[in-house]
Amino acid sequence: MSSCDTCVVRNRAICSGLNDGEIGALNTLGRRRNVVAGEPLIWEDDDSLLVANVIEGVLKLTTSTEDGREQIVGVAYPSDFIGRPFGQTSSASVVALTDARVCVFSRNDFDRFAREHPGLEHKLLERTLAELDRTRSWMMLLGRKNASEKIATFLLEMSERLAESGCAPVLGPAKRFTLPFSRQQVADVLGLTIETVSRQFTKLKNDGVVELPTRRDVEIVDRPALVAMAG
Repeated sequence: MSSCDTCVVRNRAICSGLNDGEIGALNTLGRRRNVVAGEPLIWEDDDSLLVANVIEGVLKLTTSTEDGREQIVGVAYPSDFIGRPFGQTSSASVVALTDARVCVFSRNDFDRFAREHPGLEHKLLERTLAELDRTRSWMMLLGRKNASEKIATFLLEMSERLAESGCAPVLGPAKRFTLPFSRQQVADVLGLTIETVSRQFTKLKNDGVVELPTRRDVEIVDRPALVAMAG
């Protein structure tokens, strides 16, 4: 594993609260792994064998219904932590949406290290609470918002999360960014049909709220209008 000193997400990942000696000890437990788009890293309901920090790229968290339908329940960006520490099974599958690089730890080794280093446990708690807040907001989006509000909210969240993760070269919310999702995946995430998603994107473009240079690229032209549409 390469030195943590050169890690581009060290100051934002869960290990940011560790001192140099603790970082060195954690460094001996992990290894870097490259995953290509579409490659699974963790399987839902399998034994929880590993956890990881995302260094580069974007991954999706999914669960499946009994008849095999997939639901995207979360997205992991650079500096995010994935996996189920202190748990016996994985609650969701983790699959790369783009080519990605992760720092992987054996779950048992990581659990042992976390118990011995309260600073790391504290960071895990902070991340868990932040994820709970995002989940509550997402429940409101899925349960109470109409199609145009869902698309507007989704684009605002993407602009903020991609900027936070370093996937956009600006400070603050990104004005222009590349979606890690296809239109079908956007529809799956928001509980809409792909036709509805396409109509809403076209309407936003025609209204001068966004520009769509490609199927994946988005440029927010009128952010206040997008915020108003998000409700």
